[in-house]
Amino acid sequence: MQAIFVTARGETCRRQWVLDADLAAAFDQLDHDYLLGQLGQFPARERVRQWLKAGVIERGRIAPTERGSPQGGVISPALMNVALHGMEQAAGVRYIRTGSNAGTAKPGSPVLVRYADDLIALCHSREQAEQVKVRLVSWLAPRGLAFNEDKTRVVHLDEGVDFLGFNIRRYRGKLLIKPSKAAVKRIRERLSAEMRALRGCNAQLVLIRLNPIIRGWSAYYRHAVSSKVFNALDTHVWTLTYKWAKFTHPHKSKHWIITQYFGAFNSARKDRWVFGDRDSGAYLLKFSWAKITRHTLVKEWASPDDPALTGYWATRRRRGKPPLGRSRLRLLQAQHGRCPLCGDLLLYAEHEPRHPDEWEQWITATRKAIRRQAIVITGPGTPDERTAFRLTHTHCQRRQPDGTGSAPATQLPA
Repeated sequence: MQAIFVTARGETCRRQWVLDADLAAAFDQLDHDYLLGQLGQFPARERVRQWLKAGVIERGRIAPTERGSPQGGVISPALMNVALHGMEQAAGVRYIRTGSNAGTAKPGSPVLVRYADDLIALCHSREQAEQVKVRLVSWLAPRGLAFNEDKTRVVHLDEGVDFLGFNIRRYRGKLLIKPSKAAVKRIRERLSAEMRALRGCNAQLVLIRLNPIIRGWSAYYRHAVSSKVFNALDTHVWTLTYKWAKFTHPHKSKHWIITQYFGAFNSARKDRWVFGDRDSGAYLLKFSWAKITRHTLVKEWASPDDPALTGYWATRRRRGKPPLGRSRLRLLQAQHGRCPLCGDLLLYAEHEPRHPDEWEQWITATRKAIRRQAIVITGPGTPDERTAFRLTHTHCQRRQPDGTGSAPATQLPA
């Protein structure tokens, strides 16, 4: 999204026409022979071939796979990137190679932005967008791919276009990137469905089910113009939780329900309308608590595998805050992002998740992989003790002498 914003922002922007392209069943139609040819002498080429030709078992029957790669397969996105490598050159994109503007598109050149099989091309005119489409049609054919003509269109940015769950549109010369209406509708429907399924359950289970969804969706859209959408979703969630409480306690008064389930559970915020569990003190997150930040593009020459760029990636990690709780963020910063037991990084986030569901999975996996450990620090020659906390890898904590990771607080000297 940041690449699109940098290209199309400002009143003097010249690339205001968009080729909104959709590939027809891209993962299903990918040509195996072309893909394997692109892999060349790659060491795992034979393993990839076996995986592509293995077939699919559905309802007890095996179906051969002569074309395509399973959508949702662990390496399918990587294989799609291999097949579509070189698309920018085929579309006529040209970059400045030297000087202070190295890496930016040449004047008059279109700009193509792609993620897996989703792509848009920002062009100077409708005619240029049509030319880009013609070039790509012939380029995609050997790969077994083609455009879905019903969904592929050329549109002006003043009308707006949806891409990866975002709506990109110019308003009186100002470019705004917001969550798309379709994405907002999906999250509202999902939250409503979850709350209907939770009727009869306790408040703690409501928190367990909804918090990862809220945290994941807000983390994905926190880089866009999302404040109004976040506030509207918070209102929707409040309505859902109040209805859930009324269903759970049909004979209780409105005052009793509000006193029982709503209050200032989050001491860091002056909000007494937070849904929570009185017994545990846990509470439901709000979309609007996600801080709106602007994503910084990775430099075109920066590879996470280049040891000479360790400092560059360390600076990016310090600048970007992952969507974790305040206490975990403070510990993460105090420990410089490293586990005190093994010295390795606690989080590996060179590439952020690219979908709300991926953010949800990332957050859940991170909470399982990183554990907050209590330590007791004693001063020399004094009985005074104080308890502190640190973040460690779960597997590192399990390797401690007791082997369980559930021992009492560790004794450490001051």
